[in-house]
Amino acid sequence: MCGIVGATAQRNVVKILLTSLKRLEYRGYDSAGISVVTSNKDMQTIKKLGKVIELEKNINNISGTTGIAHTRWATHGKPSEKNAHPHVSHDTIALVHNGIIENHLEIKKNLEQKGYFFNSDTDTEVIAHLLYDHLKTSSNLLDALQKTIKKLQGAYSIVAFDKNNPEELVAARSGSPLVIGLGVDEHFIASDQLALYPVTRSFIFLEEGDTAKISCSSIQIYNKDLKPINRKTKSSDPSYENEGKGGHKHYMIKEIKEQPEAIYNTIQGKLENNKINFSLLKAEDIAKLKNLKAIQIVACGTSYHGAMVARYWFEEFINVPCRVEIASEFRYRKFFVPEDCLFVTISQSGETADTLAALKLAKTLNYTGFLSICNVFGSSMTRESDLSIMTCAGAEIGVASTKAFTTQLTVLLTLVAAIGELHNIECAIIANIANNITKLPQQIEQILKLENSIKSIAEEIADKQHCLFLGRGSQYPIAMEGALKLKEITYIHAEAYAAGELKHGPLALVDEGMPVIIVAPSNDLLKKLKANMEEVKARGGKLIVFTDTNSNILPEENVTVVDIGNIPEITSPILFTIPLQLLSYFVAIIKGTDVDQPRNLAKSVTVE
Repeated sequence: MCGIVGATAQRNVVKILLTSLKRLEYRGYDSAGISVVTSNKDMQTIKKLGKVIELEKNINNISGTTGIAHTRWATHGKPSEKNAHPHVSHDTIALVHNGIIENHLEIKKNLEQKGYFFNSDTDTEVIAHLLYDHLKTSSNLLDALQKTIKKLQGAYSIVAFDKNNPEELVAARSGSPLVIGLGVDEHFIASDQLALYPVTRSFIFLEEGDTAKISCSSIQIYNKDLKPINRKTKSSDPSYENEGKGGHKHYMIKEIKEQPEAIYNTIQGKLENNKINFSLLKAEDIAKLKNLKAIQIVACGTSYHGAMVARYWFEEFINVPCRVEIASEFRYRKFFVPEDCLFVTISQSGETADTLAALKLAKTLNYTGFLSICNVFGSSMTRESDLSIMTCAGAEIGVASTKAFTTQLTVLLTLVAAIGELHNIECAIIANIANNITKLPQQIEQILKLENSIKSIAEEIADKQHCLFLGRGSQYPIAMEGALKLKEITYIHAEAYAAGELKHGPLALVDEGMPVIIVAPSNDLLKKLKANMEEVKARGGKLIVFTDTNSNILPEENVTVVDIGNIPEITSPILFTIPLQLLSYFVAIIKGTDVDQPRNLAKSVTVE
């Protein structure tokens, strides 16, 4: 959630730190701060509430060759300058932190008994004072940090410096990502490699339990047993880059319109002549897919909706049992592991805290293998998994996921075809899936042309307080995703239901002030869905129906119909997602909300 950057160089690092922070703004935050060591070993710390630009306005002429900076998303303590990072202890230690320290109150009490005074309401300040306390009896700052983290319970990524030894940074990682960037006579560290692209494309990803000491000339890494270790250097994926808004007003609309290209990039190399290309897989990966008898998927938020769609696909098309669960729920209940069950995780960032924790738990159990679907090469989830399938969506900056979601669905449907082929499912079924996947980019291009029609519908919704979304079968998760998008960026209360549940309670909410948005493809459930529509009409509800050409649903009084074209049933969940994304975007524009960085939310949820 929060963003960390650090640098040690032979040049002024202030501009580097600020530029890197700006590249992390998409993650969501409420305040920002920076600490640097000046040439005379003086520490200067500036913290501001609001955007990074407010911090930049107050930098003045400070400079230094070692520094750290941070964007904070409030967990402990409300958004304020005193709660912003970096936190400082005795004008000596400066420290930034992502994560949550679960035993911070206990540590704080002990430190207060020693005479330490706390300026903030955060759990992070506890780490800064504890580090300073250990420094008194340690040979160096890294030694003090290694003693400090032994007392911490929870998740963290930490970067700190000591102004009396200004040539180095120290870092620790547990449950929250950190990546070191390699330069020439200078090195960097960040919570996301995207932050460091202006200064390097070579990275070392710290592993769980690692600590590190970083100077201009060297990088020393120690594993969880405090033994020196060499971690591999990796080059970045150039496709995962933020190239600005490309002339668009917001990242979100840019990313909605990038979906044809993103899906095209995602399927490249995975499909050839309507068949799955298995040449990219290792023999042991193919064996695991061939021998599996069940699938367990865990995910959060939008990715969870994608998993719910995949359950329909796995069971309907290739007869493989599939269970789907929210990662934060999966972690905290007793469950049964089926025989030969593949464990699948889905995350845009590959750093989602609950999903990562669920994966680590699953690895202690009797699953047959671990597969991740992710958009960020080298992320924690990909490194923890046996096999990773990349979505190739490129950097997604808008907090409300769009192209990451549709590329996840595309990968999941491709995985359905791959497993089906290995399980000797009828060739015509596999070829039909593959054929329709390849048509997706062109079909999405056509749906995007409905932009003006959807704008006019947005005007009908923008002044409403509540909205209901309905869908059946594999469109029910798409209705859930549509409701999530609307509430995320417009702050309109929106809920989604399986349409058959309408008469079991939600119908009580329907009146002339409650728009009801229905996803209505012409499939076997259409007659049932039309009956649900009549129930809404009878109560005076306003219907907005997204449908396809063959449904024969026509506009009438209080019924607005958007025909999105001839839509194949197999890929309809992907295609019906597009107009719902556009609807939410245009409602947000009318309401004037912060589309790309909606309040209270963060792009990468790296805390539980």
